[in-house]
Amino acid sequence: MPKNMKGPALFLAQFADDTAPFNSLDTIADWAAGLGYKGLQIPSGDARLMDLDKAADSQTYCDDLRGMLGERGIEITELSTHIQGQLLAVHPAYDKQFDGFAPAAVHGNPKARTAWAHDQLIKTAQASRKLGLDVTVSFSGSLAFPYLYPWPQRPAGLIEEAFDELARRWKPVMDAYDDLGVDIAFELHPGEDLFDGATFEMLLERLDNHPRCTINYDPSHFLLQQLDYLAFIDIYHERIKAFHVKDAEFRPDGRQGVYSGYQPWVDRAGRFRSLGDGQVDFRAIFSKLAQYGYESWAVLEWECCLKDSATGAAEGAPFIMDHIIDVTEKAFDDFADSGLSKQETRELLGLS
Repeated sequence: MPKNMKGPALFLAQFADDTAPFNSLDTIADWAAGLGYKGLQIPSGDARLMDLDKAADSQTYCDDLRGMLGERGIEITELSTHIQGQLLAVHPAYDKQFDGFAPAAVHGNPKARTAWAHDQLIKTAQASRKLGLDVTVSFSGSLAFPYLYPWPQRPAGLIEEAFDELARRWKPVMDAYDDLGVDIAFELHPGEDLFDGATFEMLLERLDNHPRCTINYDPSHFLLQQLDYLAFIDIYHERIKAFHVKDAEFRPDGRQGVYSGYQPWVDRAGRFRSLGDGQVDFRAIFSKLAQYGYESWAVLEWECCLKDSATGAAEGAPFIMDHIIDVTEKAFDDFADSGLSKQETRELLGLS
């Protein structure tokens, strides 16, 4: 029997804050439930929302967390390791910037920072298993992205070596996730080494088509790259295990295009927008995902450069609900089934 996509859900990374109701999981869950959300995607490293060490170690803590949310009609959709995945592989050009995402104890020490990220990723897999979750969402990190455009000409083997090293860092993580029955769904995102289908395949090949190497589908990043985000679903639907519902628009002019001229977000040719305010064809996306049997969560990620986050969240839940397709259990022309036997069918073909 076909199953419907689940939703609406909300990614909390852009909403968690030090002010109420966004400074604790119970109060932010109350707020989200009041807007109509049924699921929350939780950044695993945000101590305001959950204690990752406890979640990795204690089934009781995880049961209590689920119970508290369940009382509010909320489920956890996935745990996010975007920050930890990013810090598993950092090009030296970004060391100082990314140190700000890591504990002070590892600042200025890239090897210690990488080890910390690895440990965090493993703990998130353990916590996911105790929470009954089969998927996490993450970034791949980046060693090659500063060399995206081949000028000056890249030295022979540079990209290959970068992806070889990326695979060396992710392989033991993937194996640990496999032991626990948890997928890693990479958000393919500019700034990461995995930012489109070609780069995803480069890592997947080096991981010997690892079953836990999957995709968090986010069409906004593909629209800004001018990639065919519908054809992407046709190609990679078997690997799509999570879905960020995020809108964007691309309006090039005589001064800027895909690279957007170093302009601030509000002035860029390519901008993230709240749901319905951009150019992403969500009717077609939800149809494609339904066609291929996607039955996990539709999760709003809000990153609009214009609209207030509270407004974007309030509008997002009904937008997603309006797009989730109630998948039919029968074909529209079943009523016209002639009911012929196999022998009669062969006779129609002149085979008997």
